Amino acid sequence: MCCVAKPLRYGSGIADNPHLESETIAPPPPPTAIGKDTRRERALSAFGLDDLADDAELSSIVEFAGKLCGAPVSLVTTLDGSTQHFLAKTGIEANETPRDVSFCTYAIQSTEMMEVRDTTVDERFRDNPFVTGEEHVRYYAGVPLVSQRGDILGTLCVLDREARPDGLDTFQREGMELLARAVMRRLESHRKTLAGKVARERGEAMFRMLANSIPDLAWSADASGKRDYFNKRWHEFTGTKDGGDGHLIHPDDRDETYRKWDEAVKAGTPYEAQYRLRHRDGSYRWMLGRAMPVEDADGSILRWFGTITDIDSAHREAEGREILARELSHRIKNIFALVSGLVALKAREFPEAEDYAIELGRTIQALGRAHDFIRPGHMPGGKGGLRDLLKELLAPYDDKDGDRVTIAGDDVPVTAQVSTPFALVFHELATNAAKYGALSDPDGKVEVTVARGDDGVAIDWVEQGGPPAQEAEQEGFGTRLITMTVDSQLNGKLDREWRDSGLHARLTVPESSL
Repeated sequence: MCCVAKPLRYGSGIADNPHLESETIAPPPPPTAIGKDTRRERALSAFGLDDLADDAELSSIVEFAGKLCGAPVSLVTTLDGSTQHFLAKTGIEANETPRDVSFCTYAIQSTEMMEVRDTTVDERFRDNPFVTGEEHVRYYAGVPLVSQRGDILGTLCVLDREARPDGLDTFQREGMELLARAVMRRLESHRKTLAGKVARERGEAMFRMLANSIPDLAWSADASGKRDYFNKRWHEFTGTKDGGDGHLIHPDDRDETYRKWDEAVKAGTPYEAQYRLRHRDGSYRWMLGRAMPVEDADGSILRWFGTITDIDSAHREAEGREILARELSHRIKNIFALVSGLVALKAREFPEAEDYAIELGRTIQALGRAHDFIRPGHMPGGKGGLRDLLKELLAPYDDKDGDRVTIAGDDVPVTAQVSTPFALVFHELATNAAKYGALSDPDGKVEVTVARGDDGVAIDWVEQGGPPAQEAEQEGFGTRLITMTVDSQLNGKLDREWRDSGLHARLTVPESSL
């Protein structure tokens, strides 16, 4: 049934209509309804319904409900202790009415749809001022709005000036129930959005409390990398009231620092950089900046959180140690040269020890080359790869084309602590190869292969093209030296096979020893 009637004018209350003052107010709602008010009001507060007044989606729903039921008035209502509020409406001017004259007060006593086909014969409503007055309400149908937690917040309802003896048909009833669920989905969606906002605000408040309690400078940035918060310690350190740090970073460090930050934001990877930041006293101090991205369930970055740690003292101490290391390295290099010169000088005085002096001099030179390899400033960080070290040690035994000694396989970082033991071992192998093995023959070759494995790092020394390898009848000093070096300093193992094609030696060292 569709009818056209002028909109109901509920106004702001009964006092707006003198006719209603003379009418008897409808009987109060059942006691059970009043008993649930406190819980309902608590539930309503969680939905933040003030934000949904005249919501476009709810307005569309009530407009369609009116068309579906052919009713001039359709509403989404909520009820608190004394007032019925209209979140969305058609055919009515007011935004609320007193609860004690509302039809919805009765509708929320059940989760089922309430339909009043003729209000003039229903004892609950026949004396209601909106029935007896000029509003002339004769029909009402309301579907309770039930939250996911089981709280009844209000109704989706329609009203008419004409009684409807047959009520709504099945299609209309199902449509109203479907629309009521759509209303609740909108309300629940808003509640979750509001809850998420509250949770984020609480989280940010807790972050600020935590950030202000730590000694580091702390900050946060949005997903695009724009910094929007700096903690109290930041302002104390820099002496600034704003948060921008571009003008506070040392000019020499600024470009590199920004480059690293831009790369981290673009890739969504952790950020780390060392740079000088201007202190409030005007001096620059070395700082360590770090930041981590915060992602949602889909992996999208929501925010960045970072800290800036004062490492000035540690950085300057490290610089001092680096200067000292360079000076010590220089002096050690001079000692190698001095000892080598003394050996050569003494060899002239004792011709009978010339061979020994020459061999000792070569060993010292090998140690010098190993020291050159790992000395500060020669390799990044004072260390390089094992293959590079072997290449440096064996270069004197190779020809100008680099065909006699080949080095292949994996590269493994080595430190200063192991470079000297390696120099002793491979200098001894190379010296023996030059005297008795493959390198004593113009066509002989040596192939060195480095391989990582479960047992550590294995280095194979394979000689080919020289005379057949033969094990010495007595263990010489050189053999004892490298055996002791491998066992005590490298915690490794050296195996040798004397083959007709040449010596095959395998040095196995735990990777932790490197």
